[in-house]
Amino acid sequence: MLKNLSFSALILLMFAMTSILSAQDKPIIYLSNHTFSSENSIIGTVSLKGSDARIKLKGDNAKRFTLKANKLSIRKKHIKSDTKWYDLTIEAQTGSGKVEETFRLVKDDFHRNRVIAHRGAWKNTGASENSISALQHAVRLGCQGSEFDVHMTLDSVLIVNHDPSFKGKVIHSTTFAELKQLQLSNGENMPGLEEYLKEGIKQNSTKLVLELKPTINKERAIQSARKVYELVRSMKAEAWIDYISFDYNICLELKRLDPYARVAYLNGDKAPDLLAADKLWGLDYNQSVFQKNPEWIEQAKAKGLTINAWTVNDPKLLQWFLDQKIDFITTNEPEMLLKMVGN
Repeated sequence: MLKNLSFSALILLMFAMTSILSAQDKPIIYLSNHTFSSENSIIGTVSLKGSDARIKLKGDNAKRFTLKANKLSIRKKHIKSDTKWYDLTIEAQTGSGKVEETFRLVKDDFHRNRVIAHRGAWKNTGASENSISALQHAVRLGCQGSEFDVHMTLDSVLIVNHDPSFKGKVIHSTTFAELKQLQLSNGENMPGLEEYLKEGIKQNSTKLVLELKPTINKERAIQSARKVYELVRSMKAEAWIDYISFDYNICLELKRLDPYARVAYLNGDKAPDLLAADKLWGLDYNQSVFQKNPEWIEQAKAKGLTINAWTVNDPKLLQWFLDQKIDFITTNEPEMLLKMVGN
């Protein structure tokens, strides 16, 4: 592959691979959850990996929260119907200095109807798959989640597209600037991940199901996982993001970077026991996998794993999975499934 790249493209690739810093190179404050509700004012646990620390709350919103024995809660009087979220700064004082991080704590108005729009809501709306408008339609419909696909460009920028190539351009060997100019079928430009997330985190009703695609080798896969994690963290988007991937190395890297990340595996070749042992959040398998291994549904439930089936469009199969009481169903027919669940 490298011999086919131009000299300038090769320099870009080498620079990207050598300049990226792992999020684990410095102490990181972790938060086990990023949402609150009127029913549950306890948010989660604050911790600092690999170090004992004195932790305190800072900033204008600190008075709205309490921290006791590293358990973060919101004061109930600050849970308001017209407030979508608060930004809270947490400081950890370690032996080597201070670490500070600002988190977005989101009021949990996320839907619980099990409907995940596959590549957004596009089939019946006229939007292009994986477009900003497909995401917007999924939010307007009231889907629990909107799934989308992410690749990494030659210059290590993350971009939203399903296939590894588009209009003759192979994504991993093309720069972001070139790809960003390409138009989707509805006239929109191919969105970068940052642009896509900016739109997605304007609301707090539909989760963003981020599928990170496999790439050319393990090193590049690990790099893409780190880039995704760093962007999500820098945008304070953790409350919205559920991660999925066919690449088990990507799944494990995301969990290594953040032990609280919600990460599900897609490929369908691993039993629930193994996923639970590796502390993944769930299994997200093709509908045929569950039909061949129906016992995996109960096994996954027993292990506390979330269960999603994809891509289910047939009404009878949709009803079968609803009857199994799995957590999510990914479909190209979100309108139909919403009607079936009573939305």
